Amino acid sequence: MKRAIISVSDKTGVVPFAAGLIELGYQIISTGGTKKALDAAGLQTIGISEVTGFPEIMDGRVKTLHPKVHGGLLAIRDNEKHQQEMRDNGIEPIDMIVVNLYPFKQTIEKPGVSYEDAIENIDIGGPTMLRSAAKNHKFVTVVVDSADYDTVLAEVRANGDTTFETRRRLAAKVFRHTAQYDTYISTYLTEQAGEKEPENISLTFTRKQSLRYGENPHQEATCYAGKKQGYSIAWAEQLHGKELSYNNIQDADATLQILKEFKEPAMVAVKHKNPCGVGLGANALEAWQRAYEADPVSIFGGIVASNREIDLATAEAMKPVFLEIILAPSFTQEAFDHLATKKNIRLMTFDATTDQQDDKMFISVRGGMLQQTIDNKSTEDYEMNVVTEKKPTEQELKDLYLAMKICKHVRSNAITVAADGKIAGIGAGQMNRVGAAHIAFEEAKGKGFTKGLCLASDAFFPFDDVVKMAAEYGVTAIIQPGGSVRDEDSIKACNELGISMIFTGVRHFKH
Repeated sequence: MKRAIISVSDKTGVVPFAAGLIELGYQIISTGGTKKALDAAGLQTIGISEVTGFPEIMDGRVKTLHPKVHGGLLAIRDNEKHQQEMRDNGIEPIDMIVVNLYPFKQTIEKPGVSYEDAIENIDIGGPTMLRSAAKNHKFVTVVVDSADYDTVLAEVRANGDTTFETRRRLAAKVFRHTAQYDTYISTYLTEQAGEKEPENISLTFTRKQSLRYGENPHQEATCYAGKKQGYSIAWAEQLHGKELSYNNIQDADATLQILKEFKEPAMVAVKHKNPCGVGLGANALEAWQRAYEADPVSIFGGIVASNREIDLATAEAMKPVFLEIILAPSFTQEAFDHLATKKNIRLMTFDATTDQQDDKMFISVRGGMLQQTIDNKSTEDYEMNVVTEKKPTEQELKDLYLAMKICKHVRSNAITVAADGKIAGIGAGQMNRVGAAHIAFEEAKGKGFTKGLCLASDAFFPFDDVVKMAAEYGVTAIIQPGGSVRDEDSIKACNELGISMIFTGVRHFKH
């Protein structure tokens, strides 16, 4: 008679699966809550203590860590020495194990979870059995995912056993699973210990979807999701429209990270990871109107996100514009129905809470990876220092803050200009600051913004040339980090030209 150990925390589908194995002649060995569930369903099982001859002790911490379990899993079946040692020690083979682990990840995600509860949910026996069985997959079937139950039953029913190809595939899944499990534990303990730069790190992500291709058609791409959190495109829900592309996801991520800067009703549009329209207002409709008016050309084919629910009036205003994606915390049913008449537009919802956010970011480079803390400095965190004779007006302050919040998310060198609650011009990713400023000013001029402009720079001015150019285009206030050895030149130019200027002391390079 073949034997299978079944011990699962997630009991989805386990009763019919165990019943199927029993019908096919398997003896079921089980433990704890799983045994109770199978017994309650009327299935005949034996306890692990009947196999080991040793009781479950220490509140179940020690029950499967025994030679009669691991010898039965690890013995090489066509090795006579192994077989003789099994006979000498009264060890019987175990042909299958079905195990999933204590819910460590779910435990540490609970609000207010104690350190003691987290530690108690570190599974020891489960991963050990899984690794033993997976190592010996030439002879042993190991199942860690209920999605594989039907395949396993079908193969045993057809062939008397699973195929080697299936056992190898399941073994690979086991080692991915235990590696991910260990990563959750090591990450948690590293954070608890306050380690800032451990000697090595492991990251874990779960496949969300395959993509048609990457940035270009000849590149392959897949989307993986990490830790669940707010303002995350990886965890956003698609309600309507065609599938997302690699570039859609990149742009949508940039859109949400900009949107996160605002507490008041805001609408953000992005093209190629740079903002192309941002508007603030009393509600979603007014924010949309201002975002659209900021750049009605570039917004065509863009991705737009709102931090407020999309209602019917806003949907009616947005529908005539070709947009790839609209993201919002929610849509009213009338708004959704109105927009969903456009077959391809993606309508997506996201979690707009910000209390659970990662404080680190990772960027891949060829052959390695960079880690840094997230640039979470915003206008509320600056030590504002007005360094000019002229002070900014209340409206200028609002536009300066808006310009800087957007400038933070524009590729360096970056200059943004704002007026009347709108982003009027953006100069992104230039090799020098004068070039970035010129692009922003010309864009603003082309839209009819010729006076009362407020300028933000992601880094200091090394010379006074940007200040002098700004005056020619109607700039009346500037916000920048300061810190150049020639800051006095820019301050002097501002005083001569009647421009107010604020130093923040915070640089926002974005490479």
